[in-house]
Amino acid sequence: MSPMTVDASIYSAPKVDCHCHVLNPEGFAYATDVAYRPAGQETGSADYFLQVLDAYGVKHALLVGPNSGYGTDNRCMLSAIARSNGRFKGIAVVPNDAPRSYLQELKAQGIVGAAFNFSLHGLDHYRTAAPLLARLGELGMFVQIQVEGSQLSSLSPLLLDAGAKILIDHCGRPDLARGVKGDGFAALLALANSQRATVKLSGFAKFSAQDFPFADTAAFTGALLQAFGPEHCVWASDWPFLKASRRLDYGPLMQLLVQSVPDAEDRHKILWSTPLRLFGFGAA
Repeated sequence: MSPMTVDASIYSAPKVDCHCHVLNPEGFAYATDVAYRPAGQETGSADYFLQVLDAYGVKHALLVGPNSGYGTDNRCMLSAIARSNGRFKGIAVVPNDAPRSYLQELKAQGIVGAAFNFSLHGLDHYRTAAPLLARLGELGMFVQIQVEGSQLSSLSPLLLDAGAKILIDHCGRPDLARGVKGDGFAALLALANSQRATVKLSGFAKFSAQDFPFADTAAFTGALLQAFGPEHCVWASDWPFLKASRRLDYGPLMQLLVQSVPDAEDRHKILWSTPLRLFGFGAA
């Protein structure tokens, strides 16, 4: 593998990391009914993560409640948000029957949406979630979707009917064998027409068949940028890389964005102005 050209300017540029987790089992014990309990290098407290952000010049982060370890227990993330002096906001994991009052309480604590992990739980797990999607839409919150393969092709009508803002994890985790015209990825590109959907340029290791810099994902990143534009694309690290099948590091992932988006103005939107507009960082 030839060395990547390093652009040091990205470290001083203002940035938001739009998908990351805090896992602190010593401070917040894991739920008893979770299928996976992260340990060792997969964990990371909010205090440590703030040092990571400072080291790379990242001003804000959108925390995502992990199904691993915590399930629908959002206390670790809410504590991190409360102590972050405005640097963190979050996406919560909530039960399908979560009432409007609970969602309002979460919103008041810095939660901007709820996560639906179809790639983990499957489609049937969320078969009763249409009212929840509607409540999120009424409250102006995001429906964050993690899918893989062709799953999104059957979900698009439900998402569009709900009226909520849509946030797609990890480039939609497409099936590389089917290419950019595969059913699931085509459904993702079509969501751009709604002007309510945003996609995270992240998680390449989750669907690439290659090692860093994941060259087999370039066509998908290019298609997403063309369809959504930098006004509806954001960047994320996925720190601390739960269940990673290979070594990942924060700095090289940031440099990968420079390679994928060479235009500095577009990068500024993806890293800064778009997430500030979407998630309200810095708002009183």
